[in-house]
Amino acid sequence: MFLLLILRALASFVPKFDDAADSVLERWDVLHFNAVAQNGYIYEHQFAFLPALPTILHYLDLFPTSVFISVISLDAIRVLYGLSYILLRSPDLARIVTVLALLPSSPVTFFLAPYTEPFFTYLSYRGMFFCARSQWSKASIAFALAACFRSNGVFLAGFILWGMLIAPLKRPDASKIVYATLLSALVFAPFVYHNYTGYISFCVANPGTRPAWCNNALPLVYTHAQAKYWNNGLFKYWTPQQLPNILLGLPPIVLIYSFGYWHLKTVLPTFLAPTPASPRTAEAASPFASPVLTPHVLHAIFTASLLLFASHTQITLRLAASMPVVYWAAAWLWTHTNSQASSEGKNLEHQCKYRTWAKVWVYWSVVWSSVSIVLWVAFLPPA
Repeated sequence: MFLLLILRALASFVPKFDDAADSVLERWDVLHFNAVAQNGYIYEHQFAFLPALPTILHYLDLFPTSVFISVISLDAIRVLYGLSYILLRSPDLARIVTVLALLPSSPVTFFLAPYTEPFFTYLSYRGMFFCARSQWSKASIAFALAACFRSNGVFLAGFILWGMLIAPLKRPDASKIVYATLLSALVFAPFVYHNYTGYISFCVANPGTRPAWCNNALPLVYTHAQAKYWNNGLFKYWTPQQLPNILLGLPPIVLIYSFGYWHLKTVLPTFLAPTPASPRTAEAASPFASPVLTPHVLHAIFTASLLLFASHTQITLRLAASMPVVYWAAAWLWTHTNSQASSEGKNLEHQCKYRTWAKVWVYWSVVWSSVSIVLWVAFLPPA
């Protein structure tokens, strides 16, 4: 609630770029969520948003929802600690990750504003935690609930498929394949149902005004709305006018790519052809080179690439919190040493270089978080 007090104080003297909102919490997508909460899905562009958050807003006002979000966000960080403790096998590293997670790149939308990200982050972490404990049915339910808030929740099914079919490194039997497929289908169910309701509304209920997208091979109202009203698509966002927004979203993407490259470069040779004399054996002993992190790395790289090449890149600032790899990568910078260094001096030099970049990340997180709060109040991008 301290953040809410800051927002209200800033609102008293920061001029708004747009007067469409009455409350300091009503900015950007919140206006769409509120419209759906009050009147249901009426227009095509509203189907770009999944129904879970509008349903919550339908029964709760903005302020109770914000209190609920604050609790959910803090619990998400608690779950992140548990997940990091299991996968990194170090309470010290788990604490570092937790502290770094307290500095999200979009603090207003993560801790307070009625956005999808807090719920999506919590449910994603919870599902990942269940996967780490091989509780696949619980993970499927958590991921399915996450997919009720954001469409990219469907990609979380990959954790189930990886854990049940790929990670065991043995040919799965037919029953396990069927079970994994059913659990994954559950994760896709909210997205499928959302598009089904859109198809019924626009393509069946009103045949006289049937829009052209109804005749597509896959008549998905969600992808139609994203392409038509938000101009999403491969390289569509790459215009000179959007360059500032793309640059704003790059820090988390660069961090994900850097850590992902190091992790895969370290893990894959050992994974494919492990030998005691491998030149990467010592480096592979790092907790951050554990194969249990690989599905998280692949998921983060895929999500970052989707945001960079086919979406509004600055959304990365909001979605970064839902990918634990972001905070694992920052913790990796803080603790990374070069075990291959030929001398102690080179090792210290290597460690100082990584520590410098770790400080850059923390400084950027603090500065950008502060700036983003002011931009939110002024109703200015990104959001």
